[in-house]
Amino acid sequence: MTTVAVIGGGVIGLAIAWRCLERGHEVSVHDPDPGGGATGVAAGMLAATGEARFGEEPLHRLLLAAARRWPEFAAALASASKKDLSYRSDGTVLVAGTDDDLRAVTRLVDFHRRCGLPVQPLTAAEVREREPLLSPRVRGGAFLPDDGQVDPRRVARALMSLVPVSDTPPEDAELTVIAAGHASAGLVPGLPVRPVKGQILRLRGMGLTRVIRGHVANRSVYIVPRADGEVVVGATEEERGTDTTVTAGGVLDLLRPAVALVPGLAEYELVEATAGLRPGTPDNAPLIGVVRPGVVVATGHYRDGVLLAPVTADAIVELLDTGELPELVKPFHPNRFTDVHR
Repeated sequence: MTTVAVIGGGVIGLAIAWRCLERGHEVSVHDPDPGGGATGVAAGMLAATGEARFGEEPLHRLLLAAARRWPEFAAALASASKKDLSYRSDGTVLVAGTDDDLRAVTRLVDFHRRCGLPVQPLTAAEVREREPLLSPRVRGGAFLPDDGQVDPRRVARALMSLVPVSDTPPEDAELTVIAAGHASAGLVPGLPVRPVKGQILRLRGMGLTRVIRGHVANRSVYIVPRADGEVVVGATEEERGTDTTVTAGGVLDLLRPAVALVPGLAEYELVEATAGLRPGTPDNAPLIGVVRPGVVVATGHYRDGVLLAPVTADAIVELLDTGELPELVKPFHPNRFTDVHR
C-alpha cells in the first residue's frame, strides 16, 4: 500500500483518488474548492468523435480509449456512490448553419471516415427530423452515434462521496499527484500549462434531446440538454490569463449562434452565466507522468478533462502499481516540450 496525496479536487484528481483507493492505497485529496475550477463549469460532452482534430492522431487515440472506458466507469461510480451522474450515450448531432459551414462539416465528416469513426451524413430535413427544434434554415449536418455526455458536477459530487477531501495542504506522502489544472504550473516549476478562459451558459427548458454541435457563420457552439431540463451552451476560448469575468460580449458570442440554430432557446430561462479556466498546453494535449521522484503530474487536459478522467486515472494507478505508464499515455509526458525543473 502506498500513501498518495492528490493536489486538486477536480474530476481528474478525484477520479485518480478513487481508482487508487479501489486498489487499496491510502489516499487524500487536497483542494480549497473541490468540484470547482474547470470541472464546475464544464459541459460534460464525451465527444471522442466530435473533438477529433486534424493532425492530432495520438491525442485522438487517447480520446477514443477514454470514451470506451466511460460506460464501465459511469456504471461503477453510480453503483458505488448511489448517485445519478446524468450519463447518456445517445450521440451528437453536428449541424451546419450556412453553406460555408456545411462545406466545413463535410470536410470533418470525411476526416472522421478516414479515421474509421462512425459518422452518418444528414440532409437538412434529416437533421431537423432528429432535432425538430432546429431552425428550418440549417443546411445539413451529421450524426455521431458514439458521442455521449455526463454532468460533471454530479460526477464530482459522486466522487467526493467516496474519497477523503481536505482544504488543507497534505502531510508527507510517498506519492504526490499534481492535478490542479492550470494552477499546477505554480506547483511544478517549468510545467507548460496555462489558463484558457471559457464562458458558458446554463439555460432551462424542454424539447431538445441530444447534444448539438453547431457551426454558424464560422462560429462554433455546443448545446447540451440534460434530462432534467438544464441546457448548457458553450463555450468561448479566450487567452485572458486568470480573468474569470463574465462579459456581455462572451454571452452574445454564445447566444447568437445558439439561437440561430435553435430559435426556441431565446424563450428559455437563463439560469447561470459563468467563466472558468481550462488548463491548456502548447499542443492542447495533457501532461501525464513523473516530473521528479515521488511527484507525478496529471493536468493540461484542456477541453477534454471530463472525457479523459477515467483513462488518466487508470494510467496513474498503473504507474503507481508497476512503475510504468501505459503505452497509450507515454506520448503525453510533461517533459516533451522542455525539461521540467527537478
